[in-house]
Amino acid sequence: MSAAEAFEALYGGAPDGVWAAPGRVNLIGEHTDYNDGFVMPFALPHTAVAAVRRRDDGVLRLHSADVPGAPVELRLDELTPSGSWTDYVAGVAWALRDAGHAVGGADVHIESTVPTGAGLSSSAALEVVTALALSELCELGLHRWQLARLCQRAENVFVGAPTGIMDQTASACCTDGHALFLDTRDLAQQQIPFDLAALGLQLLVVDTQVKHAHSDGEYGKRRAGCEEGAAALGVTALRDIAYEDLDAALDRLDDAEVRRLVRHIVTENRRVERVIELLSAGEVRAIGPVLTEGHASLRDDFRISCPELDLAVDTALSSGALGARMTGGGFGGSAIALVESSSADTVTKALAAAFTEAGLTQPRVFPAVPSSGARRLA
Repeated sequence: MSAAEAFEALYGGAPDGVWAAPGRVNLIGEHTDYNDGFVMPFALPHTAVAAVRRRDDGVLRLHSADVPGAPVELRLDELTPSGSWTDYVAGVAWALRDAGHAVGGADVHIESTVPTGAGLSSSAALEVVTALALSELCELGLHRWQLARLCQRAENVFVGAPTGIMDQTASACCTDGHALFLDTRDLAQQQIPFDLAALGLQLLVVDTQVKHAHSDGEYGKRRAGCEEGAAALGVTALRDIAYEDLDAALDRLDDAEVRRLVRHIVTENRRVERVIELLSAGEVRAIGPVLTEGHASLRDDFRISCPELDLAVDTALSSGALGARMTGGGFGGSAIALVESSSADTVTKALAAAFTEAGLTQPRVFPAVPSSGARRLA
């Protein structure tokens, strides 16, 4: 049954349209987005799909294919967080109305193939597909970058997760066959060709099946530590510390934890620049060691890896990967591994064996294909 057919069965009539928004993989640039830094995500083929019908009576009815039961009915003038999946959809309606946009209500049915808790931005996909649908149905005329900003506000203020702008922008703005170089300070974008298949390469996603939540406190602690470092160094954000000035900046910081956070952000911004330089020069295989450096920094300086992620990275590297690192917010979720297409099966089997030997749940491994951002399907 299609999303439109499921909608009709639920609500007794056809939707006004069907939209999709993807999850994302971040190639490089982790935790730099809330430090006004550089990131380089690309969209996955996995999407959240929303069948939506406009209402004008102030009622929002929400249903997910993953949640049994009748649609949840909410009033737009009484929206408050509930701690459930509906917050990501209702929060977008709240953010649109809070920004002065006329949203009168909607019936919504959601289906998603983006793995939840895997660090692949399942929440951003929900937010962006809702924002795009409501923007088009209500004829708000918003640009994609504006939708991303509103979705970030929904997650920060309504949901209560202190995420940066990367996930929502990737879901809204990525294009097929490209990675998105995003300057999160001014949202300047550059689409970087990233056709791995043509070069005999694959980027494997290794979902460790370890779940995490950005709002569980650890993410917020890292963000607060970065802000403390910026304040101590007298800059607006850690983006303003040049790589060449890093050692001098670290000498000015007394707190060892803050020093580690600052070091990761400054070196990670430089790694994004190095990856762009290598891709622009056609040296795609050479980005592998840069990815691996990024994992070491996330593990040792930012301290957001975990045994399962480290096992995935170490196993991928020892079985032939050109580079590997964790991706996403950390404390679980997924790793990525750049591999020759001819060795993808070998790496995948090695990962399965390593997780079995460690007594862990089998990881879900699949190739990440740079795909289209949010769009209308029908």
